[in-house]
Amino acid sequence: MDGNAATTGGRLVVVGNGMVGQRLVEALRARDVERRWQVTVLAEEHRPAYDRVRLSAFFDGVDADELNLHTPDDGVELRLGEPVTALDRDRRVVATPAGEYPYDALVLATGSSAFVPPVAGTDLPGVFVYRTLDDLEAIREHARGRRVGAVIGGGLLGLEAANALRLLGLATHVVEFAPRLMPVQVDEAGGAMLRRYVEELGVRTHLGVATTALRAGPDGTVAGLVLSDGATVDAELVVVAAGIRPRDELARAAGLTVGGRGGVLVDPACRSVDDERIWAVGECAAVDGTCYGLVAPGYAMAEVVADRLLGGAASFPGADTAAKLKLLGVDVASFGDAHGSTPGCLDVTFTDPATRVYAKLVLSDDARTLLGGVLVGDASAYPTLRASVGGELPAPPLALLAPAGSGEGGGVTALPAAAQVCSCNAVTRAQVDTAIADGCADVPALKACTRAGTSCGSCVPLLKQLLDAAGVVQSTALCEHFDVSRKELFEIVRVRGIRTFSQLIAEHGRGRGCDICKPVVASILASLGSGYVLDGEQASLQDTNDHFLANLQRDGSYSVVPRIPGGEITPEKLIVIGEVARDFNLYTKITGGQRIDLFGARVDQLPAIWRRLVDAGFESGHAYGKALRTVKSCVGETWCRYGVQDSVGLAIALELRYRGLRAPHKIKSAVSGCARECAEARSKDFGIIATESGWNLYVGGNGGFRPRHADLFATDLTTEQLVTYVDRFLMFYIRTADRLQRTAAWIEAMDGGLDHLRAVIIDDSLGLAAELDAAMARHVGTYSDEWRDTLADPERLRRFSSFVNAPDVPDPSITFGRERGQPVPAAAVTAGAGAAGAAGAGAGAAGAGAAGAAGAGVAGAAGAGAAGVAPLAGPGRAGRQPVALGLPGVRR
Repeated sequence: MDGNAATTGGRLVVVGNGMVGQRLVEALRARDVERRWQVTVLAEEHRPAYDRVRLSAFFDGVDADELNLHTPDDGVELRLGEPVTALDRDRRVVATPAGEYPYDALVLATGSSAFVPPVAGTDLPGVFVYRTLDDLEAIREHARGRRVGAVIGGGLLGLEAANALRLLGLATHVVEFAPRLMPVQVDEAGGAMLRRYVEELGVRTHLGVATTALRAGPDGTVAGLVLSDGATVDAELVVVAAGIRPRDELARAAGLTVGGRGGVLVDPACRSVDDERIWAVGECAAVDGTCYGLVAPGYAMAEVVADRLLGGAASFPGADTAAKLKLLGVDVASFGDAHGSTPGCLDVTFTDPATRVYAKLVLSDDARTLLGGVLVGDASAYPTLRASVGGELPAPPLALLAPAGSGEGGGVTALPAAAQVCSCNAVTRAQVDTAIADGCADVPALKACTRAGTSCGSCVPLLKQLLDAAGVVQSTALCEHFDVSRKELFEIVRVRGIRTFSQLIAEHGRGRGCDICKPVVASILASLGSGYVLDGEQASLQDTNDHFLANLQRDGSYSVVPRIPGGEITPEKLIVIGEVARDFNLYTKITGGQRIDLFGARVDQLPAIWRRLVDAGFESGHAYGKALRTVKSCVGETWCRYGVQDSVGLAIALELRYRGLRAPHKIKSAVSGCARECAEARSKDFGIIATESGWNLYVGGNGGFRPRHADLFATDLTTEQLVTYVDRFLMFYIRTADRLQRTAAWIEAMDGGLDHLRAVIIDDSLGLAAELDAAMARHVGTYSDEWRDTLADPERLRRFSSFVNAPDVPDPSITFGRERGQPVPAAAVTAGAGAAGAAGAGAGAAGAGAAGAAGAGVAGAAGAGAAGVAPLAGPGRAGRQPVALGLPGVRR
């Protein structure tokens, strides 16, 4: 039979209705205008095709209907729940439990199955894989009433599964055989940075070890894992995410050749090397012997087969294995030759441990061609970088790795026309530019016209940049659920008096909301004084920390930060903090904002800690919220011989005035009593420096990733003028800033910049002064401490338990060791400490048992001192650097 025998039309049977199988059908139907092919799709699942890339969104409340990819087509017969059980190549028929289906062309799109290691106990009840919506529904059901879960596998899917268990309220462990997380996508340094992020969310990682067995509990369900290093991990639910295997059993049984590692062996046309009437696409296909587990190569195969079935000559162009994901809230991206395997290649790296950002570019030996890269923490440059792989660098390497918003990047103008903007759908810059020239004026129009951005969505920022570069005015929509900006949304809520998210989205939005718009609306409602932030549906809108009015730490415990206005505190209050820390075994640390942070509290302990603090006159310091944090101060004229004003008194007054003020981002301030600037006021969102005649006001400063000095706003102000200007500045910022925009970026983006801001605040150029003044007066008059409000309401207190079904049971996964006389997470204490160090730790533990927490502190400190000058031994966490070799009690 000649090579075109299977491309003349007839009966096409597609086995499988996953994402790639669905794409094949859509691509063929779009091209087959003469309707040469009658299409039958045989699906094993009882659901039509759905978006597996977004599978984990199921645990964020996205239902199956929202994930659906199938569009009914009268020309396609879709048979759900009808798996193919046999393939007869001689008769050209496939068999299902319902009957036989003859074909003229057959496409295998059977996908893959989860690889379950041959480990004893994987068949126990409570052990799941993470592949389908049915799997996720089963996981959710089993998780009810359980406390601890584990994931075998620390790759892409494993971390998604870990996040799912967290969202289900389980303390979560991840076991990965490789020495780092996501070993296929990121390098050692990137893996270390990712591990920091993951562990700070309370997920315990066990790296470089294998699971050797799963053990059952008394009820016969899974109860834990046994690891290759002899350790055990308790787990009442286990998800196996250790990789995938091509589903090629149908092909094997029919005598088709498979690849060395599985998969139907196909040529670059995606046609079986044994049978010209049979094709394979997606994860079950081995193109020239290689299988690909990503959706982008699968879509490329689908397009090739659709073209070939209609007489075309398309060939598989090769696979773009680039990936950008948000895993456990962390941006991670990998593209091209991420591991630098090209001979002679060069690495350019950027690491900022303070903001936990890591980036690496892999360049050719002449440093001119981009070969690949890794991004962790900030992946904003990913679309431009991925599109530039294989071509000349669009800008100097360090400029490309510059922080988002720095204005130092190379931009999209240097991208060549042939650069692939969307690898999922093989869309080039030239195609996008053509679509824009033809009238596409926004991202939805580009998606509809080119299909760019319709799969994983990682190229959407680049589409926006290309629209900007073409001079097209862009939408300022907050997200897909609201067509207005945060500023406009604020005005809608304020003017119409809306007090709930459900009312707002019903009247001015659509859908159910997302992790972008929900926290924004929560902040707006709180800014406008809509009451206690955890009442009613407002609770579901809050970010992680706001859920419990405390800061979540890496081990799953929380920190408590009482407000200490201006950094001034009495001896009596200091003693109370010390007693609370001692009695609840909390780690204490003086912060850069002149406060005392108490670490290591369990959720169920928070109300008792707050009660002690509130009774002593403390209140919430709002360290957990996008709100005013602190107003630092020096001692001023009261004590300092250089001071010219009462900086402490002003700082206290300002902090008490603006406490609890919710904003688009955190707000920090400081007051210095003279020009020597000991309080570092010029690094704050608003800072005040005393003069002989009054106060100088500075605005728009910040520390962090991009430190910026504040700009001088007004000079020699009276205290009354100063407070008025600060009132208006803060309220104008809250009303008009974008989501998560610090005051520095807000002013930089403002038309007219600082001059416009002065006109609004001082000259009342917009006629808003009275409204801004009234808004601040309402805030000051209605402020109420959230800790005190929680303690006064038994119903609100019910939220604060480690386990909903066992409110009186503490979380057993939160444990502590001791270091330098203080409690620290057990995982942070280096294993294998020297004998003296171990003795010190033992003394601390003995003190805890014999003499209470106070004794523990004394014994621990003594033990550390007795350890001598040798540093504690052991490897510590990945990437951990020595900080003070030769000093006693310092951990490597």
